[in-house]
Formats: sequence, structure tokens, C-alpha cells
Amino acid sequence: MQSKYVFAIMFLVCLSVSFCSAVTSRVTRHNSSQEFQKGEANDVVIGSRGTIQLGRRAEVIVKQFDDVWSINSIVSIGDTVYVGTSPNGGVYSFGAGGLKKIYAAKLTKKERPKDSNDRDANEPNDSNAVGQDRHFANEHIFAMAADASGRLLVGISGQRCALCRLEGGELKTIFEPNDANYIFAISVDKGGDIYLGTGPKGKIYRLDSSGKRGEVLYDSSDKNILSLAQGPDGFIYAGSDSRGLVYRINPKTKETVILYDSDQQEITALVFMGEELYAAATSANAVGAEAKFAAQAPQAGRPEKQDDEEGGDEESDGGTKLQIANTKESAGEQQAEHKMPVPRPPRPAQASYIYKVTKDGFVTDIFNETSVFFCLASQGKELLVGTGNNAQLFAVEPNSEENAVVFEDRQASQITAVAVVGDNAYVGMANPARLVKLGKVFAREGVYTSDLVDAGQPAKWGKLQIEADVPQGCKVLMACRSGNVKDVNDKSFSKWTELKDVTGPVQLDCPVNRFCQYKLVLRGSDGKVSPVVREVAVASAVPNLAPRVESVTVTRMEMPGKSGVFKISYDAKDDNGDKLIYKIDFRRVGRTGWIEAAHDVETGNYEWDGKTVEDGRYEIRITASDERSNTPETKLMGSRVSDAVVVDNTGPAVVKYKLEKAGKNVTIKLTVNDELSAIGKVEYTVDSDANWIGIVPDDLIYDTTSEDFTIMVEKLSAGQHIISLKLADAVGNTSYKTYEVNIEEK
Repeated sequence: MQSKYVFAIMFLVCLSVSFCSAVTSRVTRHNSSQEFQKGEANDVVIGSRGTIQLGRRAEVIVKQFDDVWSINSIVSIGDTVYVGTSPNGGVYSFGAGGLKKIYAAKLTKKERPKDSNDRDANEPNDSNAVGQDRHFANEHIFAMAADASGRLLVGISGQRCALCRLEGGELKTIFEPNDANYIFAISVDKGGDIYLGTGPKGKIYRLDSSGKRGEVLYDSSDKNILSLAQGPDGFIYAGSDSRGLVYRINPKTKETVILYDSDQQEITALVFMGEELYAAATSANAVGAEAKFAAQAPQAGRPEKQDDEEGGDEESDGGTKLQIANTKESAGEQQAEHKMPVPRPPRPAQASYIYKVTKDGFVTDIFNETSVFFCLASQGKELLVGTGNNAQLFAVEPNSEENAVVFEDRQASQITAVAVVGDNAYVGMANPARLVKLGKVFAREGVYTSDLVDAGQPAKWGKLQIEADVPQGCKVLMACRSGNVKDVNDKSFSKWTELKDVTGPVQLDCPVNRFCQYKLVLRGSDGKVSPVVREVAVASAVPNLAPRVESVTVTRMEMPGKSGVFKISYDAKDDNGDKLIYKIDFRRVGRTGWIEAAHDVETGNYEWDGKTVEDGRYEIRITASDERSNTPETKLMGSRVSDAVVVDNTGPAVVKYKLEKAGKNVTIKLTVNDELSAIGKVEYTVDSDANWIGIVPDDLIYDTTSEDFTIMVEKLSAGQHIISLKLADAVGNTSYKTYEVNIEEK
């Protein structure tokens, strides 16, 4: 069956369309994340290596909370998931009984500082809330954890700072730091000791398992300690705010070393995977112009996956492997971005990074984006990274350096919390606050809608091909449409065609138009496998279009040996990319017939000897033909005529003169004419003297084809004399005239 597909594609390359029998097909290829990200993905994942596959199955647990702007922390204990929020310090539980609020701070009417729009300077821009009286507790739950006995620990920040524990369904205060307003991180070691990362003075507190005995483990020079992690070596690892440092602390000796000094301001999260530490480093400046995968450039090749992660056979369990036939590169073909080796780009100044720190302290960045990194979690061999301001959740595979957006919330602005619970991940958003359960299994169906494919001209659309792995029970389907406007929302676009199963090359049944758009529908079977599309190729054929001669210039050549020769330069384009040859014709202005000067010229210029024709004004016609790339029936031509050019090979002449003698003085008054060119220069000499004397017209300006001159020769000796004139026009044609005079003896 596969051989049939290859034959069909090779036939496509030589496509013959109904309205023109000799055109060159063009193949547009999409096979990189940069190309695919220009389209729209719904329940599909676009990988950084240029793949499309089904995304994870998502279930919205809470669409919106009342008086909650942000979910800051998520913790799972047993079968219950706990959620900590802002700005009212709310703690919610989600389990078999649904969603319940188990803690809320006492609400008081908040005296809000107003901005110029009468809006709370710290409140999200909600037009419905502007000017209304709202009640806020100014309490925040930035951090939660489970203690050694599996009880919920909650850090309350804001108008009061306290560590609370859930006992008997109530939050009871067990510790209040003396010198802190915020608890940003909570960590519990194997012995049950509790560690708090606090602000605004950057202290780390250590408590025993009861929470009654507390001490300052480390007093940093940073503003806040934003993240904590327990290392397999028994050390405590901390991430700071303002200097972006990663600390390693020996809890027994309190010996502290700076493990890494990042270029970013904040270490927002720390996670261990085995013996390697991963740190999320970010900066508020990264909130600037975001672009999907913008900070990452494609690199040559990729690291080899470990443990046979890619799977073995090309076709397994009855699945299908689709391939795209190889085609010769053409001028119009969009080249695959990842095929050209490029060096690793310099680090963007406003990007956020995920750093990998080995047990020996070596640091490498494995992922970066021009967005803020809010949270980090590990699931299997992947890291989950929550970002803003497009509320995207990235999955990063550290060993292969591959990453993909596995979830994007189109309602929220940021993903601020993520917790892995078995095969599921609970994702918390901000602005507005939403809670989503993201399954490990694939979605049943996902849709990828491409960006517009531009043929440059209205085109006949050929076949769509994909390079893909389609497991048994899975499908890839395709629909398409076309239009002549570079706007996918324009109503003039044709309707989407019916979905077709892609089991090989599929004809794009959309009308002849300049732009085409395709839609791929990926369908899974049991949620365990997904089709993986690696490349999409779209063929088009523009009908043969006549060449366009866009400019013709004719200039007299000013160089030795080229007197009277004109250089004809021309520029032509062909939208089909055909090879062009040229024919040069000329005619005298006023005549109708053209005379051929040359044909089958392949260069963009030609030298024409103007001395082969009589003086006059001439037009030059350039005709471009695409016959070398077409049949005699389909060849087309285009032509352009130059502005009139003057061919003048004759010097000026004296048309009138008057010679007067007065003693030894001679005066010559003369009129010099040239038929086509302005008079350029008049000189005279007496008795063949080698030194010519230049004169100016009587009106003092050389500017017309007829000029009057006065020559006065004084103090001639008695006898016969010759006065010689050299007359030149503006283009250098020269003629001569002599006058004989006799001066008598007195």
C-alpha cells in the first residue's frame, strides 16, 4: 500500500492542471514548532521539535471562585486536594464531597489606594469591580504542605503571618514568626522537622514536628526566600528573591553555601528529580512581549533519548507510518527550519529559565521562555512548568531537551500552582482563579488549524501529505478551505470541506485561490496512545503567468572604444520562476514597425551600436519569454518599451556666419546648430596653433541646439591666415570649420 502512496506523490510533483498544461508545482512544508505555532491548537500539543499530538485530557474542577484572584498553592493528602488562594486567605478542599471552603480570613472593608482610574492598584483589571465596595482580608496562602503525620500545614501571609495546621477540621496556629510578614515556602524533612521560607527579610525558620520549638536556620541578605526543597543528601535547598540565588544548607551545622547565582531576580520553585535539582528562575521583566518558543532557536539534531523512550518498530501493533515523498527543492518551497544547523542563541535578557544542577554543582539551562515562571513540579520523567501571561503549562523532558505546551487556559492569565497526584496533575490559575484536573491520558480528540499557506497567486491546490505515526485505533483526518484574502476570519473564504481520513496523500478539494488553510483532527483510541504528526506538506500549482518586464533603461556608454554604443539594461520577473530569454527590438520614433537587434539573449543587458542607424530618436523594446520552461502551446511573453533615446553621431554645423576685417583685427559672427543635441563646446585656433581657445555663446550659456558666437582675433600680421573652429555637441560628436583671411600691408 505504501508504494501506491509514493507513486501518487511522485505524480503530484508533475501535476498537470486543467487550465494550463505546463507549470511548476510548489510544495510548502510545515515541520518545525515555529511554523506549527502560527496555527491554532485545540487539545493538541505542539512539541519544540516540530510535532503535533493529542494533549492531555482536561477537566475543569472550578470555573471561578468568589473573591479569589489567584490560586497560589495546591497540596494533595490522601484522596483530598487542598487549594490556597489570595487575597482573602481562603483554603479549599476538593475530594469525594466536592469543593469546600475550610478556611477564610475575617473580611473587612478595604481602604484601597486608587490609581488614576479609581481602581485598586493591586487588583486585577476587572471593569465590573471598578468603583464598587469590595471586602478583602489581605491574607494570602502562598504555601502549604503535609507534615510527617499527613496533616495539612498552611502558611498565612499578609495582615498576619502564621503557620497553621488542620486539626479536627479547623486551622490552628502553631507558630508565628517574630520577624516575617510572609511565608512563601514550606518543606518537611524525613525526620518531621518543618522549614519555612519567609519575607521580607529573607529568613529560613526551622521548627520541630510539633511546631512549638522554632529557630532561625539561616538569615540571608535577600528580600525573600521564595522556594525550599529537601535534597536526597539531607540538605535544605532554598531559592531567593532579589538576587536569584540557590542556597544549600546543612541543617545540622547550619553551614550554608551559594550553589548558583542566576542572572534572574527570583528562584520561584525548586524540585528534585533523583539526585538532580531543577530551579525555576524568573524576572518580572519577562512579562514583556511573549512569543511561543520565541527564546529558543532550532538546533542541529537532538540528544538521544534514554531507555528506548521513542519506541522501537516503525509500525507496531498494526499502526501506520505515513511518509512524504522526497521532492526537489524549488525557489518557492518553504525550507524546513530545523534542517539548517544553527548555533545556540545567546540568552535572552528578559527570559525565564529552568536550570539543572547536578550533585557535583554543575549548572546548565534546559529550557527558557520569554514569560514568567510561577511554579514547577515533576511527573515521571517530565517537569511541568506553569507560566504567564498566556496561562501555559509546559512539559519539559530534561534528557532530550524537548518541551511542549501541554495545556493552555484561554480564560486565565497565569498558571500559578501545579501539584502532581499520581497520573493526574491539578493546575491552578490566576486572573481569574480556576482549577483544572489534567489527566495523564490523552484527550479523545484534538484539532490543529494551520496558518494560511500562501501560493503567491490564485493556485490549483494539489495533495496534502503528512509524515506521521498513527497507532492502531487512532486516526488523522483533514479538512481544508481557501480564499484570496490574508485574513482567516474573512467571510469570503470557502467553507471547510468534509473531513477525510488521511491514510496517504489527500486531495485538497478547495477552490482556486491564493491562500489555503488545512485542519488536522487527531483522534485517539484508549487514551494511552496518540497519532504523532511530524511534517505536513501542501502542494500547489499556479497557472503559467506571463513574464513581467519591470524596467528598461538605455544609456550612452562613456568609455574608450564605445563611442556611439548604448547599454540597454532591463529587469524582468516571472511568478512561476520560469527561465527567461529576451528579444531586443528597436524603431525610430514615429514609425510602426520594429526591427530586431538580437534574440535569445539570456543576460539582463545588451550593447547596441547606435552608429549602425541614422541619427534620430529611437525606442527600444524588450520582450521576455518563458518558452524555455513551457511548451509551444503554453509559453507566454511580456514586453516593455523604453523611453525615447537620442542617437546622434553627427557633430554641429555652422549655419550662418559673417566675417569682418578692421585693419589687423578679424571678427566672425556665426550661428552653430545641431539637429538633436545641445551645443556642448566651441573652440578656435589660428594658423594651426596646438593651443585651442574656448569661447562661450553670446548669451553666456550652452543650453540649446542653436547658439550664436562672436570670435575676435586681433593683431594679425600681414599675409594669409587660417582660423579653424572645433564644434562639439553635448554627447561628444565633433566637426570642424575653417575660414581664410588675408591681412594687407599698410
